[in-house]
Amino acid sequence: MTPDMRRHLHYRLKSFMLPGLKRWIGTVCIGIAVVMYGLLLILGKHPLYWTLDFIKDLLFHASTLVHYKRSGLVVILGGVALSMYAIYRMVRSVVNAYVTEERESIPDILYKRRHLERGPKVVVIGGGTGISTLLRGLKNYTTNITAIVCVGDDGGSSGRLRQALGMVPPGDLRNCITALADEDKLVTELFNFRFDHCGEELRGHNFGNLFLTAIYSMRHGDMLEAARLASRVLNTRGTVLPASSSAIQLVAELEDGRIIKGESHITEARGKIKKLTYEPAGIIPAPHTIEAIQQAEMIVLGPGSLYTSVIPNLLIPGIADAIRKSNAKKIYVVNVVTQAGETTGYSVADHIAAILDHAEVKREDANRFVETVLVNDRPPILPEDSPANAVVFDAERVKELGINVVQKPLVEATTAGHHDPLLLAEGLMDWFLEEKRLKQAKAKSKKMAVRERFASFF
Repeated sequence: MTPDMRRHLHYRLKSFMLPGLKRWIGTVCIGIAVVMYGLLLILGKHPLYWTLDFIKDLLFHASTLVHYKRSGLVVILGGVALSMYAIYRMVRSVVNAYVTEERESIPDILYKRRHLERGPKVVVIGGGTGISTLLRGLKNYTTNITAIVCVGDDGGSSGRLRQALGMVPPGDLRNCITALADEDKLVTELFNFRFDHCGEELRGHNFGNLFLTAIYSMRHGDMLEAARLASRVLNTRGTVLPASSSAIQLVAELEDGRIIKGESHITEARGKIKKLTYEPAGIIPAPHTIEAIQQAEMIVLGPGSLYTSVIPNLLIPGIADAIRKSNAKKIYVVNVVTQAGETTGYSVADHIAAILDHAEVKREDANRFVETVLVNDRPPILPEDSPANAVVFDAERVKELGINVVQKPLVEATTAGHHDPLLLAEGLMDWFLEEKRLKQAKAKSKKMAVRERFASFF
């Protein structure tokens, strides 16, 4: 301890309260009080009466110095100030127990509670990095988010855990949970930590995947419960649900006749996909997925790999039908660039056509399933040797489907081939709020017309 620290008043006061000293300090104080009591008795002044007389004289002389009304006001103000200070310290102590310096400030918490919880109910359907990118931006506008995630992953850490335990692959769920996280940076980084320099059994695994797997095993194979508890740990601004409670294996029929099984093998095949199905039969939607779609105000398809992230969700019985019947605003976010092995040479209309075909939606009903498509209109910056190309917007073909188009700049220099989270979320919310405003204006105009017609009869 430095001399300056030893001279510090706070340090000196605390040093008197060290364990072992407090009882002796108290004993000394009691001894001094007893001695004072004895001296007052010898002088013929009973301590109780003497104290009361002293207080009485003090208050009398104080009242003569200051007018009694003014002194009363001063006493009241002093009491109020003391009470307010005590309340402030009490509230600060309670809040500091839950909000550390590394976490968001109290105004930010109040903003989230009062504004974000009133945000629209949004359902996002997809998988991979595309959906997590969207969620990172969308959580700044609403906490009423439900992410429905693809369960066909069979590669990497998720694939190994799926093969070992027969569980729903946790990778995409973990990506979405961390994307929605409202927790301090350390915990989020912990969930994304990957074991690279260790034994063969652990190498390549992700801590978040292992965490979800541990809860999955503890809860007797309940992945929904695992996702829910992980969301509590990270204090997520939304809910993450697997599309089904059981894992599926994707099966792609290519135009050259090949049948490719497994998500990771489909992209590696480098063929043009004709049709996508899955195994095994009898898969049903996970609990709450259909309910979330039915209650949604906005449904967002994508972004993400067309055949291995977005379309697989639509193959699960009941999901496509729930989207079709929903009264929510429905929008599809087209990828910024094409993906080798899945959408090489695809235009915007080609992406939409693939979705409609696999959802078994007729062309004349296209705008009931996807009423708007969001397209990036800022050319992405790609390396010269990149196999990807910017997705071409073929306006005439999209127009023939009766689908509206919203074009916005959705990429930055640092997110060349992918959407920027904030720009993407801002574009979606601007569109939704404008559609909501137009709907309210139309309803108001219709109501006024009815009133005028009714008034014309009198």
